[in-house]
Amino acid sequence: QVQLVESGGGLVQAGGSLRLSCAASGHIFSSNHMGWFRQAPGKEREFVAAIRWSGINPDYANSVNGRFTISKDNAKNTVYLQMNSLKPEDTAVYYCATGPPGVVRYDYWGQGTQVTVSS
Repeated sequence: QVQLVESGGGLVQAGGSLRLSCAASGHIFSSNHMGWFRQAPGKEREFVAAIRWSGINPDYANSVNGRFTISKDNAKNTVYLQMNSLKPEDTAVYYCATGPPGVVRYDYWGQGTQVTVSS
């Protein structure tokens, strides 16, 4: 089992920055794929970014590429999402997720953290 707890959300003006954190506990291994997703009101949940627990091959949605950076601290079992140049359309609840080692599948989800970007 894996437990995920997000933090760092809040209200920010357009153009500002936030850093989200996702603290993981339980059975986390170097081959766990960690992802960030978001869901805006009235919209489906969408992929934002992902990274292997080893830190290689990060992947980003086109809408955030160049503005967001996913990273991780193995010693703290924590994954981060640095969000720069925020736009009102980035407003959403942000979730981190993971699944079985070695598989790109998201079985475990955090409770989410709200990000609101004002114009």
